[in-house]
Amino acid sequence: MGSAGLLLLLGLAALLPADAAPCAAQRPDSSTASQLLGTWLYVAGAAQFPPHRVEMLLIDRAFLRLEPGAGGQELLISHYVAVGNQCFTNNLTYLEVTPGNATLVKQAKTHQTEGMLMNVSSENLLLVQYQMQRERTYLGQYLYARNRSISTEEREEFKQHAECLGLRAEQIVYAPWKTEVCQVKEAEGSNSPHPEPVAAVTASPAPGTP
Repeated sequence: MGSAGLLLLLGLAALLPADAAPCAAQRPDSSTASQLLGTWLYVAGAAQFPPHRVEMLLIDRAFLRLEPGAGGQELLISHYVAVGNQCFTNNLTYLEVTPGNATLVKQAKTHQTEGMLMNVSSENLLLVQYQMQRERTYLGQYLYARNRSISTEEREEFKQHAECLGLRAEQIVYAPWKTEVCQVKEAEGSNSPHPEPVAAVTASPAPGTP
């Protein structure tokens, strides 16, 4: 497994169109776009695709930084992932928000849809759902939060979304956040997208950063 695959994991992989969502509804429209700005900490992931589950087990910590784009309808995303003693990063994806439409995760170079934000009960949670096509369709989702200490109710909500995708509780992997690389405060306080010592990796379309 290469570092490009690890970056793609939380970069969300090469995915099917957003209208293929099997469960729940997408975040309704652009009215909540400003609430998405800032830092989101990676809490957990769940995936049917076996290599993705293996990659999740290697991730110690990860987070996203969402910033306003120049066009007004785009939120730029910087991904940070700690694996071992290295911090990987990329900024090839963005959220596209259009009036009356869902918020989509896009790949900046190809403009390919990579995932969708799902409706959740709390503004402090960010749930991304994706589908990936191989010999069959693989489903998965990633949970981010403003604070790593999510409530029992929020964990249950994530499990329910996973069950809706046909995923079992044992297929959910929670990030341990034990190492010191990829410091959130350092990333927030810098104009550079690279916190800590970084091995810069370019995400490729296929498969998966968290």
